[in-house]
Amino acid sequence: MKYVDEFRDPELAKTLLAEIERLLPKIKTTSQRPLQIMEFCGGHTHTIFRYGLEQLLPKTIELIHGPGCPVCVLPMGRVDDCIALAERPEVIFTTFGDAMRVPGSRKNLLQAKADGADVRMVYSPLDALELAKKNPDREVIFFALGFETTMPSTALTVLQAAEDNVKNFSLFCNHITTVPTIKAILDSPSMQLDGFVAPGHVSMVVGEEPFHFVANLYKKPIVITGFEPIDILQSLWLLIKQIAEGRCQVENQYARVVATGGNSPGLAAMASVFELRDYFEWRGLGSIDQSGVKMTEAYSHFDAEKKFSMPNLKVADPELCQCGEVLRGAIKPWQCQLFGTACTPETPMGALMVSSEGACAAYYNFGNLQEIMTLKEKSIS
Repeated sequence: MKYVDEFRDPELAKTLLAEIERLLPKIKTTSQRPLQIMEFCGGHTHTIFRYGLEQLLPKTIELIHGPGCPVCVLPMGRVDDCIALAERPEVIFTTFGDAMRVPGSRKNLLQAKADGADVRMVYSPLDALELAKKNPDREVIFFALGFETTMPSTALTVLQAAEDNVKNFSLFCNHITTVPTIKAILDSPSMQLDGFVAPGHVSMVVGEEPFHFVANLYKKPIVITGFEPIDILQSLWLLIKQIAEGRCQVENQYARVVATGGNSPGLAAMASVFELRDYFEWRGLGSIDQSGVKMTEAYSHFDAEKKFSMPNLKVADPELCQCGEVLRGAIKPWQCQLFGTACTPETPMGALMVSSEGACAAYYNFGNLQEIMTLKEKSIS
């Protein structure tokens, strides 16, 4: 395949759906106990809803939406720390646009900017480094967040800052890792997953090897997957084929992008700049051991957490907000009490309604909202 249109071919989609239907009789499923397949990445969730894939699949397949949205899993206390840093008069606080409207306990970064904080949206950490060079009398902090997908660009920026001897640049590091999160989900007694659609962009960096534990230890099939509708349908077919044949393997559907060994220069940069934290707090998932990274001692002079004091408090989500349950795959977004009423993209109560990868935003923007709200009303009554 050469062009994106080929990954959105309706005829190819029909063929894959027919092959999925053909395999299902070989697997014991019912509408009461469907196959439960988790797409870990929020990018996959948005593709599923943008193209209506969930409506095309048989009712004996249930897609569970995972926590693979780095903005969504950021606990409210860390947002408060961002705002505390941004409100310092000597600081220019830089961030990706997705994080601007994630609620803290008092306000979000966009509101902090309206209140006078110097908060600027950037498209890459290199933009933040350039700001630091142009403003030597200000401290420029980059809000570093994301899974392994974005870690290499952050690490390479720090290496560049060290080479250029930039003293007024630092990171507020909130990068997180994928494998401990998948393990925490698999260890949850409430989850009965039959397979995983693995994140393609993370795999582009880390390769295939980190996911072998899912098949080898937990006996669940897992397929590394691209982000077009045909990618996802093909991956579901590969997963169902494994289940029907009694196999558990790591398969790489996204081989056009993902190399078996990952991206060696990116991994090397990450290893130089970052090391695992003992634990990191996740929204909805609690504290997960060795699931976040911090800066190594060699680059600790670029660490905003060491340069500045901040509240560093644990803050609970609003009482009625059920982002945590959605992130764990325990409920669907529409089952949250606030979905579509108090919580909308215009008035978000939780991060999942804000982020471009959030499951709640996917349901609200691309789902059949009238049907979803009818389901919600029936469940309440």
